[in-house]
Amino acid sequence: MRMYETIYIVQPDLGDEEIKALSAKVQDIIAGMNGEFKRLEDWGARKLAYPINKSARGRYFYLRFDGDSGLIAELERRLRLDDKVLRYQSVKLEQEVVAAAAAPVKAAEEGVEEAVEAPAAEAQAETTTEE
Repeated sequence: MRMYETIYIVQPDLGDEEIKALSAKVQDIIAGMNGEFKRLEDWGARKLAYPINKSARGRYFYLRFDGDSGLIAELERRLRLDDKVLRYQSVKLEQEVVAAAAAPVKAAEEGVEEAVEAPAAEAQAETTTEE
């Protein structure tokens, strides 16, 4: 199973019952396709970068789950058919990306420290040879 995250934007004027129904529907899709639901976060209503369907604001939801490509296809198909959903985007996550990105930064910091120490050591060596 692969790790995925989906962010979807719904109409900002939806009631609590409609939002709960949509969230339950998304969780049912994941469970029905043998996926593993991890987390659903409500990021609240925010101003959109540009109007979508004459709406300047949207309510953002973050969904984290494990599954396969068939699950993504079905989830996106159902989100596309729902009129309450303005936009959505799914992304496959990779564990190695986080660790690999952190390692070069640390190596680069060590390289900077070594570069700073090297001229100081050369300057000290020059002063001892001149005496």
